[in-house]
Amino acid sequence: MTPILDARDIRVSYASRGRGRAVAVDGVNLSLDEGEILALAGESGCGKTTLAKALLGLVVPDSGRVTYAGAPVTYRARDLRRLRRGVQLVMQDPTGALNPRHTVFDAVAEGPRIHRLGGDETERVTQALSHAGLRPPADFLARYPHELSGGQRQRVVIAGALALRPRVIVADEPVASLDASVRGEILALLLRLRDELGLSAVIVTHDLGVAWNIADRLAVMYAGRIVEHGPAADILTQPRHPYTRALVSVLPDSPVGAPIVLSGETPDATDIPAGCRFHPRCPALADGTARQSHVDGDCRARDLPIMDARSPGAACHLVAPPALGWPA
Repeated sequence: MTPILDARDIRVSYASRGRGRAVAVDGVNLSLDEGEILALAGESGCGKTTLAKALLGLVVPDSGRVTYAGAPVTYRARDLRRLRRGVQLVMQDPTGALNPRHTVFDAVAEGPRIHRLGGDETERVTQALSHAGLRPPADFLARYPHELSGGQRQRVVIAGALALRPRVIVADEPVASLDASVRGEILALLLRLRDELGLSAVIVTHDLGVAWNIADRLAVMYAGRIVEHGPAADILTQPRHPYTRALVSVLPDSPVGAPIVLSGETPDATDIPAGCRFHPRCPALADGTARQSHVDGDCRARDLPIMDARSPGAACHLVAPPALGWPA
């Protein structure tokens, strides 16, 4: 089956004054099937939002290729128009995403107007609001953002994406700014949209609890690369990479046991460590596990292969999965 959205060897860097280039995404393969929800997780600064922007055509990769519905994205205006109608962004902060001077009707109708879609505009807007769980839609059409709750504003943002009838939604921390009582409602809404409309989704999050509740597959990023990838349930119950184990360790009823506290910070994007880029913070290196397994030298000096978009595994010298072409 051809993925609805596919990224191959994506690399994105930015100029950094006096410090060379900051490498935000350093060789990433990612694919999304129709009707699938993929969670992209990691700490702040790991590159997940930059990768999401590359999938949306908001940044042009230094190298690599993004494919939508089997056709490569060329970043020409016509191609980007097609991409942005089919792949819609749901932003993290619904208050900042909505114009305070626009009514709900105008906010949801903005996308179809930009894309000059025909048909009955009112019907399109009310249908999108209904799919987003704002019922009856007529009660919301004339309201302004300040008259809505946080959860309702997020639903309006989702309705604005749905008004274009996309095939993919890329949601950047879609529940991070919401109260705990509302988060479950928005996650349930995204699952319902997948089931009812066949939508695919990439969910960018730093919270593995979100991935646990919504994702079919999970990709964990660190310092610009995916370090573990596979079915979400498998990774969250049996994490293999030391970084993923640390992230999973803080979840309630974690299979890892006691919480693992990582020292230091995510590396500077202008100065990525040699070898495994996680090694300066790796608990397995610090506690002697890597030395006992005779891979401590590799951890510090030998780079790891870029993970395949479809094969589950973990990019770690301790794990060395066959999926990466190493002996078991």
